[in-house]
Amino acid sequence: MGPTCAIERAPQLDTLVSAVLPGPHDNQLLAALPAAEWQRWRPRLEYVELPLGKVLYESGIELSHVYFPTTAIVSLLYVMEDGASAEIGVVGFEGLVGISLFMGGGTTPSRAVVQSGGHAWRMPSRTLKDEFDKSLPVMHLLLRYTQALITQMAQTAVCNRHHSLDQQLCRWLLLSLDRLSGNDLVMTQELIANMLGVRREGVTEAALKLQRDGLIRYARGHISVLDRPGLEQRTCECYAVVKKEYDRLLPASIAS
Repeated sequence: MGPTCAIERAPQLDTLVSAVLPGPHDNQLLAALPAAEWQRWRPRLEYVELPLGKVLYESGIELSHVYFPTTAIVSLLYVMEDGASAEIGVVGFEGLVGISLFMGGGTTPSRAVVQSGGHAWRMPSRTLKDEFDKSLPVMHLLLRYTQALITQMAQTAVCNRHHSLDQQLCRWLLLSLDRLSGNDLVMTQELIANMLGVRREGVTEAALKLQRDGLIRYARGHISVLDRPGLEQRTCECYAVVKKEYDRLLPASIAS
């Protein structure tokens, strides 16, 4: 089986495949679909691998697909003319990449880049747009998710303006952990600096502080979180605001 495969297959193979690959229901939005909508969606979903650094879309480019991550994390970045960038949002198994499609336009001024390699399921943009237009349950679910994502973006802007780099790094680590199954991230300090829109030296200093205090262990691009409660105490209010809004807006079965 290649790295990309359509899920149209004999029913008797479903059990075998689900034991090997992350299934669509590992994405919490897909898991929240009503039965009728799920039956329509399933043949149009395609399993894809998302390696670290893969660009899913660029600024101003029309989206051909929307992505529902299962084990991957995708960063939404705003890139300046001089190449500088900063993360404005992060998407994992709780959501989808490509909200601009059903919010009034097929393009976006941001870039979507895989922050943590893994897997996802994707759907043609036209299919999702048709489903959004004709199904009220789909519309309501996607709009609630969009409101939660907008809250994350707004809180990120406030955090980057008013809080210390130490607090921002804690917030960023916690948001990433919420979208992973374990406590380890594969992430260089240079990539974190690009996400936060700061100098690498600042990230190095902040990471060393957290390591000295026993909150994380960092070595050769791997970050292990040793004390999550400690990170939650160290971060600013922004993480709690974002998490509360996701829990409020998304169905109880998919809120983390």
